[in-house]
Amino acid sequence: MRIALVHDWLTGMRGGEKCLEVLCRRFPDAPLFTLVHARGAASPAIERMRITTSFLQRLPGAERQYRYLLPLMPAAVGRFAIPADVDLVVSFSHAVAKSVRPPKGVPHVSYCFTPMRYAWAGRSDYFVAAGRLPKSPLAAARNLVLDRLRDWDRATSDRVTHYVAISRTVARRIAESYGRTSRVIYPPVDTRFYTPGGGPREDFYLCVSALVPYKRIDLAIAACNRLGRRLVVIGSGPQRRRLERLAGPTVELAGWRPDDEIRDHLRRARALLFAGNEDFGIVPVEAQACGTPVVAFGQGGATETVLPADPSRQGTGLWFERQTPDSLAETILRFEAHPQWFCPDLARRQAEQFAAERFERELLGYLEEVVGGRKAAIDSLSGA
Repeated sequence: MRIALVHDWLTGMRGGEKCLEVLCRRFPDAPLFTLVHARGAASPAIERMRITTSFLQRLPGAERQYRYLLPLMPAAVGRFAIPADVDLVVSFSHAVAKSVRPPKGVPHVSYCFTPMRYAWAGRSDYFVAAGRLPKSPLAAARNLVLDRLRDWDRATSDRVTHYVAISRTVARRIAESYGRTSRVIYPPVDTRFYTPGGGPREDFYLCVSALVPYKRIDLAIAACNRLGRRLVVIGSGPQRRRLERLAGPTVELAGWRPDDEIRDHLRRARALLFAGNEDFGIVPVEAQACGTPVVAFGQGGATETVLPADPSRQGTGLWFERQTPDSLAETILRFEAHPQWFCPDLARRQAEQFAAERFERELLGYLEEVVGGRKAAIDSLSGA
């Protein structure tokens, strides 16, 4: 099977890149198209690919400030020339990659992390939460640009022949945004690497996240400030200075850390705090793989991965109902009051359902199904 791969941008090794990496290992000779590539930022399996970038790559500072180039991205992705001799195009998209034009008659499977948040329902998570004034002239201009981007995103949704969603949450968004159905295939979690440590739990809570508005690290900081609980925040991003101003004496912003240090913290933490409304959320599954409870906002992907405990049954964590410091603080107190509700072995078993081997098997099986269907249709038309 000859395939072409498309990814929004390659500037780090996050959850989306871990999904892409699976196909890069399986199809090392496939062309890979991306808007911007920061060399060395991805894994060796991705860096070895034949990577084609867009004209955005040539703009000064694009590798760091690519998010500000959003209005130019539709033109950039539209100029990619996918080879005509491929059997399949596979895009990994949370922004514009799904709008690439496949060669005529070639199926295009889009592994969709979400319809782009900043153009659709998640707009307020990016901008209002960041302190922007929602009725300012600048906000009005921004909303006009995003409205046009949303219209373009919807209009180009038919360039995809088959949607794959990373969760049932995202499948609903695809249906609402594009009027399309999708297959749900959960992303891979490295349960071989993230394992229980066997040592004692320590008296601190943990966040592992990019420091961007919709992750709502501010809620975790505010709740731990209020309760006087120790909180370690691992991550980097544009909100770091704002979060440092919010942090009280019990909160440590540790910056980004390599995977082995993240695993060590997950093994020792009292619980992971996960306050964002995520499309899927790999970190809560990594935490459960380490036997660590999760206190998560009760919407989005966490409702599909975290088993809430109650007096009648053990679980792997708790959901809090509202994205407010009060709601999170109340749930932390409930978590602390009932340690017998949480079972590390159950958490481990729950995480194993999302193992990387399962992802590779399901995704490759689906791609073969799509290509097989295309070949069968061609054979039927040709009378073979």
